[in-house]
Amino acid sequence: MFRETEARPREREQAEPDRGGRGGMTPSGIDGPEAARDALTHDLDLPRGRSRERVQAHGREYRLSGSEVRTLAAAGAFRVVPAGELTPSDTRTPTRPSREIERLESAGLVKTTPYIVGRTRTRLVMLTDRGRELLEAYRRPDQGQARQAFYAGVAKPKELAHDTRLHQAYLKAAERLSSRGVRVRRVVLEDELKRDYQRFLQAQNRGRSDSDGTPMRDAEAIAEWARAHQLPYHDDHVNLPDVRLECEDRDGRLVIEDLEIVTPHYRGAHAAAKARSGFTRYRAAGARVSGAGGSGRGGRGRDARLAEAID
Repeated sequence: MFRETEARPREREQAEPDRGGRGGMTPSGIDGPEAARDALTHDLDLPRGRSRERVQAHGREYRLSGSEVRTLAAAGAFRVVPAGELTPSDTRTPTRPSREIERLESAGLVKTTPYIVGRTRTRLVMLTDRGRELLEAYRRPDQGQARQAFYAGVAKPKELAHDTRLHQAYLKAAERLSSRGVRVRRVVLEDELKRDYQRFLQAQNRGRSDSDGTPMRDAEAIAEWARAHQLPYHDDHVNLPDVRLECEDRDGRLVIEDLEIVTPHYRGAHAAAKARSGFTRYRAAGARVSGAGGSGRGGRGRDARLAEAID
């Protein structure tokens, strides 16, 4: 439980001369990657404009602009994001994070680590516990809709090379959806879908001292659960995407867009299952993805015609 204390109201700060605009409001003309990240903040009562505002939570005070809030939300929603995808770095020092990210790191809201994505040296950005606590403290009251989940730190270091691709795939998908008048409302990672699936499988085992943990669901019940959650079910197996986008079309109807990152290790039955899943696939370009202190995944890449490439 992260809301140990109630967040105190934020205070308006005078707009900075080089930014202008009113704090606490969505800036006009926002588009591109910023618009996609803005979708992750819609249930947060935090600054959305260009000026920085004082924000107090859990006995600490911060000054945040809308851009910085979007950076925090993106890092939290995807667990880990390459710094260059959040804010442009200085061309003179491309491997150094932008001043915005350095400022958030100095405030203890994010942490960064050096990494290589494809052939590009970068730094990965992730929320700290304090950063996640701040976002959780400023959630708007629950309106009965599923809300965006935020995470701190890396969950599976072995999956880091794969997970660094998720945010870029999201930006591409969000841009395509926006051109059709579809708005992203929430991002759901595979781990969250997997937790929901496991809760369903184990529901009848809860509270039973004689349970050995074996799921007590038959194939028909599992297939029905998959249909209800708009997930493919083949060969007694529910396929889960890397990222699910819950969206809203012009008429307010729910639209689901499932994304899968295709990496060189996809082969055999696993590759075939993903191919028939119907997920929108993005191919991770580059034969090797490696990070500091770890080895990358090798192997032959898939045909570029099968999925849109991401760097």
